[in-house]
Parts: sequence; C-alpha cells; structure tokens
Amino acid sequence: MSKKTVLYPIHEKLGAKLIPFAGYDMPVRYSGDKHEHMAIREKVGVFDVSHMGEFIIRGPQALTLIQKVTSNDASKLYPGKAQYTCMPNHEGGIVDDLIVYCIRDEQYMLVVNASNIEKDWNWIQASNDMGAEMIDISEETALLAVSGPLAAATLQKLTDRDMGAMKTYELFKDTFNGAEKTVVASTGYTGERTYEIFMYKEHAERMWNDIMAAGEEFGIIPAGLGARDTLRLEMGYMLYGNDINDEISPLEAGLGWITKLKKGPFNGSEVIAKLKEDGIKRKLVGFKMIERGIPRAGYELAHEGKLIGTITSGTMSPLLNEGIGLGYVPVELAQQGQEIDVIIRNKNVKAQIVKTPFIEK
Repeated sequence: MSKKTVLYPIHEKLGAKLIPFAGYDMPVRYSGDKHEHMAIREKVGVFDVSHMGEFIIRGPQALTLIQKVTSNDASKLYPGKAQYTCMPNHEGGIVDDLIVYCIRDEQYMLVVNASNIEKDWNWIQASNDMGAEMIDISEETALLAVSGPLAAATLQKLTDRDMGAMKTYELFKDTFNGAEKTVVASTGYTGERTYEIFMYKEHAERMWNDIMAAGEEFGIIPAGLGARDTLRLEMGYMLYGNDINDEISPLEAGLGWITKLKKGPFNGSEVIAKLKEDGIKRKLVGFKMIERGIPRAGYELAHEGKLIGTITSGTMSPLLNEGIGLGYVPVELAQQGQEIDVIIRNKNVKAQIVKTPFIEK
C-alpha cells in the first residue's frame, strides 16, 4: 500500500497523474512534462517532494558520526551551510547520496532519498558507536521545492528576508510565512535557482496555496516527477538507483570531488583509496545523440560492434530537443568526442560522449 504525502488531496484536485514512486503515490505530471520543464527553466514552478527522508543528528558526537558515514568533509560546515555528499559502504560502493545541512552547532539535518530512508537510517545507526543522538523526522516533515529564475521573487512576498541574497547551499531556520521552525535552503535538483522549504506537515497546505498565490503573476505552475527527471538530466545530476548504487564507487561516478580521502578514515575509505591508486576501469559519462533517437535507461551501448555498457538515465532534452543520457563505459572510451552507438530496437544509432552539464547554467 503506497503512502500519500500531506498534499495528495491537492494533487488529486489539480488533476495530476499520480504514480507509485519510492513507496508513495506521487504526482508525475500535471499539465505535461515539457510545459512544466520549460516553466522552471524560464519562470517558476513548485514540486511537492515531501517523500524525501530527513534525519536529525545532534549532540557533541554528531560531527564525528557524520564524518564516519559520509565521504565529504563535514568539518567545513558551519551553521547556515549545506553540503552535497555520499555515504560509502565498506566495499566502497554508494549507500546513498544526500545533503547535510548544518542547522546550528552540534545539530545537523541529513536529507536522503525517499527509497532509501530505512536503509540509510539502519546504516547510520550501525555506525553510531560514539553515541550521537539520531531522530528520524521524515514522517512529520513536508518539503516543497520552489525552482526557477523567478523563485526568489515569488518567495520574497512571503518574508522580510532577502531571498535573492542567499548563496547556493545556504540555509536558515526561522518562522517563514507564519510557519515556525521552518528550514529554508538554497539547494535543489534542477540547475535553476531553487529554495527547498522544510516544514511541519500541518503548515504544508497553507504554504502551497500561499506560494501559488505569490507566484501567480510570474506564471508559477505545479511540476511533477517527470519534469524533475528531465531537468536534473540536462544538468547531468545523478539519480540514486539509476546512475549510482551499492556496487558503484564514487570515483567511477565522477564524485571524486566529494570524496575527501585526506580528512581521515571513513566507511569504505581504504577501498576507495586503493581504487584511486589502481585506477578505475569504468566511468560515468554523458552523451548526446548524433542520429535521431531517444536513449532510455537500460538500452545498451556499443563501440565497433562490441557491447561496452548500459544507459543508466536517458531522455529527450526539452531545452535542446536532442536525445541525451548517462551511462558507464570503459575508461579508455570515456573521453569527450568519442563516438559510441546506442542500441535502439536492435539498431545501432550514433551518439557522442560530451561534457556535462548538457546545458550551460
């Protein structure tokens, strides 16, 4: 039985197409994927992402635990700052990717993927031999993401704070639009200016309605998982379960930049260090279709008649009107400009490896 977010009745009323996703019935689209995608690229849109998981880690040992379970260096965080990171397993694969928010000294919020809430909680708990306090607030928390060039102007109507002055990966916790103890963060998954608003569930419906009213003059629309997926893919952002998983190293996924081996030991760090020394054999790359065709997750990649990998994510880019995708290929074929074939309905269709993001931001 799928769970429902607190805003489910609103999605139903708006006529959203609802699908099971990560244990929830979630809106995949309202007015159409391309329409929603372009509204966020050009104006502003709002996502209900209340299915995501939120854990509070606090106390004198909070940072020690976070440093043990994540690959990035959380000691660089200070109150009001967030950081993208991942949790490696003991084999050097990825348990999940997540964002760590430093709320105040000795208090952090970890935001994890909806499909991994229980898995991540158990994994962190198993590493908590130092006695940090852990609280799962996923069930009581609603999350809205307001995204697009006019997101700041929309939210500015609801607060005295200067929303435009927030830098990427900053946050504050305060009363926001009448909702006490709300966390507002300039983190997101679309490539556009995004504000993620974490609030108690009882404030969600009013917050949604107020945001929609504030953005009306800017053409705000609700957006679903379909647009969220094409937006993140144009940016080359990974989706857990597609592009990264328990068997893939952060180094293979191009996440060396969030894997700080010099910070001291963390789960899987020895295995990752050895892989770095020995050299990776496969690498996640972005590619564009040269010939006409839409690449889809699961399609095979080939080179000179030999299978070399599989597409992990693929779509028709609404902005570029070209097929784009991500997939793993042998490291010797991973250079930009390399031509490969995508096998679409038993035909070899030409593509070329390119630098990500696919669009300039």
